[in-house]
Amino acid sequence: MVQKISLMENRTLFFGDNLEVLRDRFSDECIDLIYLDPPFNSNRAYNILFKEGLVKNGAQLKAFDDTWHWTEEAERTFEELIGTRPSKTKINTEISDLIQGFKKILGENDMMAYLVMMTIRLIELHRVLKKTGSIYLHCDPTASHYLKIILDSIFDKNNFRNEIAWCYSGRESPKAKKYSRKHDIIFFYTKSSEYTFNIQFTPYDDNYIKMYFTHIDEKGRLFQLQPDGSGGRYRQYLDEAKGYPLRDWWGDVKPLHGIDMMTLKRDQEVLGYPTQKPEALLERIIRVSSNKGDVILDPFCGCGTTVSVAEHLDRKWVGIDITTLAITLIKSRLEKQFHLFEKGIKISLDGIPKDVGGAKELALKNRFEFQYWALSLVNAIPSKKKSADEGIDGYVIIRTSEKDFEKILIQVKSGGVQRKDISALNGDMKREKAIGGVLITLEDPTKPMKEEANKEGFFKIGMMEEEYPKIQIITIKEFLDDTRLRLPSSYMPFKEAQGIKDLSTKRESQKKIGHF
Repeated sequence: MVQKISLMENRTLFFGDNLEVLRDRFSDECIDLIYLDPPFNSNRAYNILFKEGLVKNGAQLKAFDDTWHWTEEAERTFEELIGTRPSKTKINTEISDLIQGFKKILGENDMMAYLVMMTIRLIELHRVLKKTGSIYLHCDPTASHYLKIILDSIFDKNNFRNEIAWCYSGRESPKAKKYSRKHDIIFFYTKSSEYTFNIQFTPYDDNYIKMYFTHIDEKGRLFQLQPDGSGGRYRQYLDEAKGYPLRDWWGDVKPLHGIDMMTLKRDQEVLGYPTQKPEALLERIIRVSSNKGDVILDPFCGCGTTVSVAEHLDRKWVGIDITTLAITLIKSRLEKQFHLFEKGIKISLDGIPKDVGGAKELALKNRFEFQYWALSLVNAIPSKKKSADEGIDGYVIIRTSEKDFEKILIQVKSGGVQRKDISALNGDMKREKAIGGVLITLEDPTKPMKEEANKEGFFKIGMMEEEYPKIQIITIKEFLDDTRLRLPSSYMPFKEAQGIKDLSTKRESQKKIGHF
C-alpha cells in the first residue's frame, strides 16, 4: 500500500492527476491552506514561450489546453457524483442533486465537464483541509457563479468568508461592445468557524490623511479621533496607525506583464508561464491565512509561484501538476532561487520515474509526458509538436559567444530502436544545421546503431580543444545510473527566477506602496 502524505512532510512535488494524487496520497485533514487557480477559459490554449533567439521563430510548446471537454472521463465522473458508479470519494446527496440540476440546465458541454471535474476535486480538497484551514479558489467570471454554488454545498455557505475582487489595469479595446473585464474573482472559504486570519493593512493614502488626521497634540503629533465602541472616542496617532484593514477589493497588486509600460523594463518575476500570478498576490494570501510551519497546498501549481512564496515565508508546501514539464520547471526554479542544493535541502519528486520500470510505465501511460521527462534529464527545450512521433523532440542550446548559439537535437524513443533511427537523426541535424544530436532510448541500442553513430565523428566549439561526439546514444537506464552525456555547457531555456535577496528587496518596496 502506498504511504499517504503526513503532516510532517515538506517540499514535495507530485506529478499526476491531482484527483488521483489527493485520493491515494493525502491523509484526512493534513493541510492548513489551499490556493488553487484551475484553468478554464473557453476555446483558449496556452503556450509556454521560451526565450526568443534560441530557436528559429521562437520555441513554443503547448503546456495545457484549458478547455475541459465532455468525454467518457467526464461522464464517468458525473456518474460517480450522482452515485450510479462506485467512487473513492465520499459524496453527499446535496452534491448529487446539485450536479444533476446543473446537467439539466447546461447539458453535456465544456462548461458542464469543467464543473463535474472541479466538483469531485473540491470534495477531496475539503477532506484534506484541516478544521482550522482555509481555501482560496481563483477564477474568472466565466464560471465563478457556478463554482460559488458548488463551494457553498461542499464547504457550507456559513463558511463562506469573502468574494475577493482582484482588480488590475491593462490594455482595453476601443471597439469592444462590452465593459472591459479587469478583475478576477477569488473565493475565500474556511472549513469551520475557527481558522487562522492574520489581519494585514494597507497604508492610508494622502487624501485620507489630510481629511481625517486633522488634530495635533502638544508634541506636534497628528491624530484622528476614533470611536472606542462604548460611546467615547480615542486618539489614533498617524505615526502609530497601521492603515486600512485589508478589504475584499484588491487593486494594489499589479498583474504580471512582460514589459512594465511605465518604466519600459522587463518584469523580473515573469518566467514565461502564461497563467503565472504575481508573488505579491500569493504572499498576501499566505500571510493572512497561515502561520510559519503550516502546510500549503497548490493542486494546480503550474510554474510554482505558490510554493516559491511558501518557501520564502517559512511554510511547508506541497504542489501537484499534471505535466512533468511543470514539475521540472518548479524544481529548477526553487533550487536556484533559494540555493537549496548548496544548503543540502532536497525537493521530493513523487510520480516521476525513479527506475526503468517507472519509465516504462510512464511511456505506456502517456508518451508525451515520457518525452518531456526524458528531455528534462538534459535540460532540453521541448519542440512544438502535434503528436508524440512527429519531428524533433527537443533542443539543447549551446552558447558559443556572447551573442551566438548553436543547437544540439534531441530525439526520444520509448519503443524499439534500430539503425535507421540514427540515419533519421543525422538527416534532421543537417536540415536544422545542428552541430550534434542525441538519441535517448528506453530500449538498448543495437550494435549497428552504435557503429552508425560512431561514423559521424566529433565536433568542437570555437577555439576549444575538447571534442564531443557528433551523435550520442544514451539509455534511460544509463541516465538513472548517473551516466552523463558529453556536452558543452547548455543554455537554460527557461528564464531563471530572482534570487531570494532580490525578492526580499522587492517585497520591502511593495510594502511601502501598500501591497501588504
